[in-house]
Amino acid sequence: MSIRKTGKVRVRRAPEDARANILAAAEKLLVERGPLALKLADVAAAAGVANATVIHHFGSIDGLHAALMERMVGQLIAEVLALAEKGGPTREDTQEAVFEALFEVFETRGAARLAAWLELTGEWRRVTHIREAIQSVIVRRASFGDVNPQQSLDLVLISVTLAMGAGLFGHALAELVGKPPGHAREVGMEMLRVFHAAQVAK
Repeated sequence: MSIRKTGKVRVRRAPEDARANILAAAEKLLVERGPLALKLADVAAAAGVANATVIHHFGSIDGLHAALMERMVGQLIAEVLALAEKGGPTREDTQEAVFEALFEVFETRGAARLAAWLELTGEWRRVTHIREAIQSVIVRRASFGDVNPQQSLDLVLISVTLAMGAGLFGHALAELVGKPPGHAREVGMEMLRVFHAAQVAK
């Protein structure tokens, strides 16, 4: 007599693959339902693993939040550097593509809400690798030769600040003043263009 197994079959993965699977599931929850959905049981269920597996790989749910933020920022920076290497017909085209990528991650993919959550819960200190990653962008941007390192740093700061604002409040504020959902993003992009032009002109 055979025994019929029921329930989901758990897939055994290499540690890095297991972490990537859990983080991908967590990011999907973040986009669909926001930071409050990033609870241990919900993330584990979405990833098709046991709660203990999430704890094994990240130490705690707070550790998972920090790892997800680092993953999203890391992906953004990799994309920014790739755009810089690839270039466009003009430097302005490349800069425009970088701005679009920035707003896409913070606004559409939920990085702004996750970053705010980490700050409000005091867990931002767990995100230990972002400083080095951002520094690589600052150095790469300054290497274009049209701005110095301090101006490059200011460009990064204002870019992230505007993208964070659009991601957190843009849709709600636009609705309050009778504008379409993407209006705050458009305004933020225009402010970045003006600020960038002013830095280059110095």
